[in-house]
Amino acid sequence: MLYVDGKWVEADQLSVHPEDRGYNFGDGIYEVVRIYKGKMYQWEGHLTRLLRSAREIKLDMPWTAEELSRIADELMARNNITSEDDATLYLQVTRGVAPRVHDIPSGIRPVIMGFVRRKERPLADMKKGMTAKVIEDIRWLRCDIKTLNLLGAVLVKQYAKEAGAQESILHRNGTVTECSAANLFMVKDNELYTHPANHLILNGITRLDVIELAKANGFTVHEEPFTVDFMMQADEVFGTGTTVEVMPIISIDGQPVGGGSVGPVVQKLQQLFEERITRSVTV
Repeated sequence: MLYVDGKWVEADQLSVHPEDRGYNFGDGIYEVVRIYKGKMYQWEGHLTRLLRSAREIKLDMPWTAEELSRIADELMARNNITSEDDATLYLQVTRGVAPRVHDIPSGIRPVIMGFVRRKERPLADMKKGMTAKVIEDIRWLRCDIKTLNLLGAVLVKQYAKEAGAQESILHRNGTVTECSAANLFMVKDNELYTHPANHLILNGITRLDVIELAKANGFTVHEEPFTVDFMMQADEVFGTGTTVEVMPIISIDGQPVGGGSVGPVVQKLQQLFEERITRSVTV
């Protein structure tokens, strides 16, 4: 059951207006929220980021935070998400329907859509790690906004796949930014490094969790640019994201990271993140 523009519909009943600006231009925003054991994780953080994205693209949201929360809650209820279920909630807002012009028309009404899907956690991959390929960051220069313009991310993910890797690690002129759909961290001498949260990366909800957990447990975290060459000397590398959680990367461009297996710092952060999840579902 989907929520679309104020109505509850089945997937096979869904239609998109041909002049919806989300369809024509990718003119819209979205969030993906993790559901653990029937409870949304970090909903307030996702909601805050959604509203920020709306402001950044000059989209006037007609829904209050309370109304969006009610929509999310009802999506879970109508899709029978129980305390046994792990799932994801997708919420999207396009600018709305208007004759196709490149500037922003006035007086149009945004269109909201949301759905929930059961989704298992990536526990096996988190235990064994993933492979990655270094690829030029070809995306636009406002990666801090979570918009529907994801073709750049799609292409770099495909480039990695065609090279036999599971993920892409992106760089701009040799400076590492993030992955196709995750933030990136590296570990050197027991200290963490990650690109600062500016316009070149999305300030991920899980990224913020990991930084907080790491600092609270005695790790130094450097939020500063670093090069591909520096990364290739890392003891450990990992990605963070709503659906990948804390995901080890054990090989880059065919070269093992550290010892070529999941390292102790990543294992510790996975443990800390697991404990935070557990606390969130027992509240």
